[in-house]
Order: sequence, then C-alpha cells, then structure tokens
Amino acid sequence: MALFGFGLETGVGEVDDLLRHAEQADRAGLDLVSLSDHPYFADRLDAYAALGVILGRTSRVTAVVNVTNLPSRPAPMLARTITSLSVLSGGRVALGIGAGGLWREIAKLGVEHRTPAEAVRAMGEAITLVKALSGGGAPVTFEGEFYSVDGLVPAAAPAPPVWTGAVGPKSLAVTGKLADGWIPGHAADWLSPRFAESRPVIDQAALDAGRDPGEIATIYNFPGRITEKPVASPRDDDGRWVGGSPEQWAGELVSAVRDHGAAGFIYFPVADGTSTDSALGRWGNEVVPAVREELARG
Repeated sequence: MALFGFGLETGVGEVDDLLRHAEQADRAGLDLVSLSDHPYFADRLDAYAALGVILGRTSRVTAVVNVTNLPSRPAPMLARTITSLSVLSGGRVALGIGAGGLWREIAKLGVEHRTPAEAVRAMGEAITLVKALSGGGAPVTFEGEFYSVDGLVPAAAPAPPVWTGAVGPKSLAVTGKLADGWIPGHAADWLSPRFAESRPVIDQAALDAGRDPGEIATIYNFPGRITEKPVASPRDDDGRWVGGSPEQWAGELVSAVRDHGAAGFIYFPVADGTSTDSALGRWGNEVVPAVREELARG
C-alpha cells in the first residue's frame, strides 16, 4: 500500500505551525511527515532536534528528514541518533540521506569539502554503517575511506528504511546497491524525464548487487494546489503537475501507483492563497482517503 506524507515547515519562526501541522497530519492518519535539513542556515531549525519534538507530540505518524545533510552528520553518530529516535518513538522513523549539495554553505560548518565523487562514496559508506550499527549483533569494525569504527556494538533497534535523494548516476547506483528507497530530486514525478532516465540506473545497480529492484521504493515529493473545483488541466504545458480538485488528485495518484509503481507521496502546498491548514486538510481528509479507498478495491 502506498505511503502518504506531508512536508512540514522548518523555519525558526514557524515552530507553532510546524507542530500544529505535524499533529494535524497525525490525526488525519497520514503515514509520514517530512523535514528538510539545512544546518548551515541560522533561520532554519535543526532537523533532528525538530524531529525528536515532533515524534514526542505525535503517536502514529512516521517522521523522516528529507534528506539528511550527511557531510555535517558523521555516519556513526547518525546511526546512534536514528536508532535512538526509533526506540523513543516505537519505530516511527525513516532515514532520508543525501551526499550533500550546497558545499559553499556546508563548508562554513568547518566540514572538509568533498568532491562530488567523494561525497557519493561517503554516502555509500554511511548507509553501510547505519545498517551495520542497527539490529544488534556482534561488535562492528569498519575501516572505510571516510568513516571508521573499532569494535562498536550495534544498537538493538532495527535499521530504519533508508531513502536517498540521489540525482547523479553514481549516487543512483549507490541507491540501487544499498538503499531501500529513492526520493527523486527537484520534485520530479513518474512522468518526468528525470524519472525515466534515473530509475533504470537504480534498477540495474540493484540487479548487479543481486537485489530485486522492486524492493527499492520510489517516494515522490509532490507539490501542487488542491482546488475546490476541477481545473481544465492539472498539468502545465511542460507536463509538470500543478494540481486540481481532490478528484483529479486521486485519479492521478491511483494511476501513479497502479501504472507506474509509485510507493509514496509527500505533499507540499504551494503559495496559491490557500492556508496550509486548509491545504493539509484537503490532502489528509479528502485526497488520501479517496486514493486509499480506490487502491483497496484492487
């Protein structure tokens, strides 16, 4: 069954909205809430500090950082953070992870600059370590190019699902080899050239690693407006989704799951004059139930 989520605010001045919308998503029965991670910006909340508070204020919804800025969060400590949050929340976390992109800003944190190829290799090591340091078992010794641990005992909590925000071919290959899911960049959807060009790279890398490509979920960041009445065209001239009525949304998402193998959607409201409270209400109380009902029919 597909997952349905909501993208939350992350501004320092948006705390009340952030918590209210997390609780609203939880009450509506959504599966996920999502936060972006930009620790180099002073006007943004630290994603993992916010995640802990959100999990404490909710009871059912899973929370994910979409995606974790890996260069600023060393992999062994990230493993400890995510497994601790899993224990505290009853397993309601997933790990979204990225190689890092805004290096001019990242370097301001005192992080050593990595080339794109180095950043991708570091992401692969990080996924390997997070999984190795979860689920109990024997102490782990790992000597990598970027990370090393010596006889570190894994946490008892099972490894969370690991979803990447991979864009380039090398990071897509790492996704196919090691990850559990993929969040296409730039809000690309199942009809986009980005998906058509990128997903085969993931699938081939999975096959090369002896994995079933079908086990690697595609979860979409999916912005758009939800209107009261149908619109003439829910996609623009370039074929990009812009939104429509709840019925139009439901038809589009059902098709995405049935015809294109979509595994989940994280909805982001757009600035169209509709309040976030109303947009989230339409998403959680109208669009998502309609999609679930139709998918349940088989």
